[in-house]
Amino acid sequence: MAEPAYRRLEVDERRRQLLERGAELFTSHRYDELSMSRIAAEAGISKSLLYHYFPSKRAFFEATLGAWADELRERTEPDPALAPAEQLTASLEGFLSLVEENTVAYRNLMGSAAAVPEIRELIEAVRSATAARILDGIYPDGAPPKARTAVRGWLWFMDGACLDWVEHRDLSREELRDLLLGVLMGSLIAAGAPPQLPVDPAPKTT
Repeated sequence: MAEPAYRRLEVDERRRQLLERGAELFTSHRYDELSMSRIAAEAGISKSLLYHYFPSKRAFFEATLGAWADELRERTEPDPALAPAEQLTASLEGFLSLVEENTVAYRNLMGSAAAVPEIRELIEAVRSATAARILDGIYPDGAPPKARTAVRGWLWFMDGACLDWVEHRDLSREELRDLLLGVLMGSLIAAGAPPQLPVDPAPKTT
């Protein structure tokens, strides 16, 4: 017999609520600070019911990562109507705004990467997709190997710079954005592969 529709909705709603609560917990605590018992207690349910929805803490964590990854993609999706340099600037601004709004979550995410393979895989997937997006945008005819290396190294640098930023908060978001863009361009020039970006027209004189 098929499961009643109201029952299916009830199950889906409970799962959604658990994912919301899980996101709150995983963004305010390091991964290794939480257990299924603690998560269940924080969610106000029994541990057995939590296991009914998620077979392990790792499975629960992976499910909560999906929403974060979706928001990250949405914030950094380039606008094809913009020039490559403007796309890069807008995507970087979107990423930094997400970090600024979720400082504790970002710090915990990066801090847990060493211990949790799923986090490392997520971060690496984001870096790979971002590197490909940048390289395709500024080297439409194909990026030279040194440029690929420079861009991938820059993405590691960016995470380090962001962690320093959220710890000290003595730079504005705009200052950090411009610093990161300058470092990227400097790295590409040092690699002997300056990007061929459109040059803004000179301002009109009166």
